[in-house]
Amino acid sequence: MTGSLADVREARSDASADDEHDPEGPTLSSEWSRIAGVTDELERSVAATGAALERLATGTFGTCIRCGQQIGFGRLDARPSAALCIACARMA
Repeated sequence: MTGSLADVREARSDASADDEHDPEGPTLSSEWSRIAGVTDELERSVAATGAALERLATGTFGTCIRCGQQIGFGRLDARPSAALCIACARMA
């Protein structure tokens, strides 16, 4: 996945500034920006999931990485990759 993403980013950087588009739709640059934002969010999500799996493997899943307290079940149910308890997340 990362190889393909790097290829797309490189191709985009070589593209001209020509912003041809359907007059009824968004410009190409706005579409590229939207796609970049979605891609960045997906990369953060994959990283957070990987970190949660690592905590699961080491027996620390469900423990706040900042204060060491248990992360509430409701928070983990809503956000399984949560690394911080509610109190620490509010301070972050």
